[in-house]
Amino acid sequence: MPSRERRAVVLTGLVLSFGITASRTSAGQPLKVGAIPDQNPEKLNRLYGSLAKELSDRLNVPVRYVPVSNYAAAVSAFRTGSLDLVWFGGLTGVQARLQTPGAKVLAQRDIDARFTSVFIANGSSGLRPISSQDQLKQLKGKRFTFGSESSTSGRLMPQYFMKQAGVTPADFAGGRAGFSGSHDATIAMVQSGAYQAGALNEQVWFSNVNAGKVDPNKVRVIWRTPTYPDYHWVARPGLDQRFGSGFTERIRTTLIGLKPDTSRRRKVLELFGAKRFIPAKASDYVAIEKVGRQLGKIR
Repeated sequence: MPSRERRAVVLTGLVLSFGITASRTSAGQPLKVGAIPDQNPEKLNRLYGSLAKELSDRLNVPVRYVPVSNYAAAVSAFRTGSLDLVWFGGLTGVQARLQTPGAKVLAQRDIDARFTSVFIANGSSGLRPISSQDQLKQLKGKRFTFGSESSTSGRLMPQYFMKQAGVTPADFAGGRAGFSGSHDATIAMVQSGAYQAGALNEQVWFSNVNAGKVDPNKVRVIWRTPTYPDYHWVARPGLDQRFGSGFTERIRTTLIGLKPDTSRRRKVLELFGAKRFIPAKASDYVAIEKVGRQLGKIR
């Protein structure tokens, strides 16, 4: 065989070998799933541990849940590729997509298209139930806490509705609001009296009430906000190149197809506080982006 042909054969073999190796390496890579840490870590580990197993079985790839320390870390990890698929709130989802061109909104829960926050008050605060948004003015001078600084339901939208009523964080006791870090922490801080009032995700409120973690003699809901779009799944660009053509759409289909027909799937949906996932798209969150820019959370 002439030397030129031998070199061509060797080169072809190397290319094929490299292609097979790359394919195997890609096939062994885990799909890294994350979420904003909006509740206590123990619950999040149970929820996303179960979901990771379900996705792995359905998608036939390794799936690993990667916890993060705060909301901003979830956005950063998504941008750098440390996370592939993330359960974001409305605001963090918009932030993540703006920082990661090509990212795709896949799905939301059945409750997320018309989500609500609740304002809660300690029983000794003197705060009365609010029947109209204008009555949010009674929060002036009170010790008030939000959840995370980047939370849609625990900060962004509550602050937006207060602003419409003429109330700003500078009007609270001490000239500023507190930040508990998560929704269940907000409940605990208001219930203890550390803060006289706070705002949080209504689904988490109900979850804590049903779990017996709320003392109705110490803390109660005083107002429910108008509805807005909130949580959603967002996937990084390039997953089809890593895991095969159509993979991103397979994730969407798998999420939307989750039904309470096995104990694991039922557990996942219960922990998410939903009956099912439904399709979602980026345009669903245009209003959230607008509010985020108005309040300086998106620039």
